[in-house]
Amino acid sequence: MMKKLFSFRRMRKTSYDEDDNVDDSEEFVQIDANPEARGGKVVVRSFTLEDFSDIKSVLDVLREGTTICLVNIRPLKEKDLVELKRAINKLKKTTEAVEGDIAGFGDDYLVLTPSFATIYRSAGEGELPADEDR
Repeated sequence: MMKKLFSFRRMRKTSYDEDDNVDDSEEFVQIDANPEARGGKVVVRSFTLEDFSDIKSVLDVLREGTTICLVNIRPLKEKDLVELKRAINKLKKTTEAVEGDIAGFGDDYLVLTPSFATIYRSAGEGELPADEDR
């Protein structure tokens, strides 16, 4: 079977070599899988957590890797602190998995970024300094 495969490639290549009118640039289409290299805009999107199940949409967008998420946690915080802690832990794990960054913004917001962005943390404000390797 391997001989047939290689002989087919040889025949195909030979037929192209004989035809000088074939334009090689039209034979392949290059697709850029890296959205940052395209120069596209970054999307900043807000979310509100009223229930634990609301994190699904945040996680889906974060996994896509092109959106910075601002998450209002106040409704869930007022409703159920146990569910809030569970939601924040899930958001942290997913953010780490996509090599992103997560930080609290005031008392009622979280900021989640994909791998291309980091969150500035001022050491003078009582926050932990950002990792040096990011």
